[in-house]
Amino acid sequence: MAELLSPSAVEAAHARIAPHVRRTPVTMVEGAAFGLAEPVSLKLELLQHTGSFKARGAFNNLIARSVPAVGVTAASGGNHGAAVAYAAACLGHRARIFVPTVASPVKIERIRAYGADVVVEGDRYADAALLCDAHAEASGALKIHPFDSPYTIAGQGTVAREWEEDADGLDTVLVAAGGGGLVAGTALWFSGRVRVIAVEPQGSCALHAARAAGRPVDVEIESIAVDSLGAKRVGDLVHAIATDHVADCLLVPDSAIVEAQMRLWTTLRIAAEPGGATALAALLAGAYVPRPGERVGVLVCGGNVDLAALAALVG
Repeated sequence: MAELLSPSAVEAAHARIAPHVRRTPVTMVEGAAFGLAEPVSLKLELLQHTGSFKARGAFNNLIARSVPAVGVTAASGGNHGAAVAYAAACLGHRARIFVPTVASPVKIERIRAYGADVVVEGDRYADAALLCDAHAEASGALKIHPFDSPYTIAGQGTVAREWEEDADGLDTVLVAAGGGGLVAGTALWFSGRVRVIAVEPQGSCALHAARAAGRPVDVEIESIAVDSLGAKRVGDLVHAIATDHVADCLLVPDSAIVEAQMRLWTTLRIAAEPGGATALAALLAGAYVPRPGERVGVLVCGGNVDLAALAALVG
């Protein structure tokens, strides 16, 4: 397992998936845009295929592993499901995706548009995950876990590999966490060279709770970002990597997430979903205060936003 959870695994994943994913841009934004003294490096991963970083882990799983004729299956709040459906379509596999009733209709329709069979059932992600597990066991379909798989984690870590190459030096990066695959992959790649800070909504804080308890534990979920950061519990692999390589886990209120969405739109015309704006919320809310001269990066990880909802926020 160790070789599957290492910087070399991220390097191998990058070579594997590079023909299938976008190398998303990095832009430096003046600090004043966010009330800061120093510029901020934004990694615009919301411009990835399917609108989020999830395509990376999906392609890594489907290329590195053997896919049976029955195809693949996944449980998702929306973004992971869209990524698995898209990757499966590109590589010629069948896909069945289980999503909870709280999933955004925008995301459900995107999954269907990629040709997957979509099952909408269960109140929360955990309910959809149980249904997915039962389907995988009964059918033999390959289950693609959204966060607690070495192939998923290594795939997501390719974001950090690109970022490090394209940014002019980084001291600290802020990364949103739900199930934790993205922040785990990011931390795996940086391995102490760059400080990695996880950011979670106050109402969806599975990683924060695991760090406090010393093990993964269940949490109650109630947040504006529930459809992308709504994991009830982080997995064992994520927890182990975060314990060793994630410097801190910060909590932000939903009001700060909304403010981050608005700021991204009004200053940069970036339409981010709540989960995609959560890392920036840590700066706007003062949950993370950069040191003088510190080179800070923010990962904007998702853009599958309901445009009508965003329009209502920004006026």
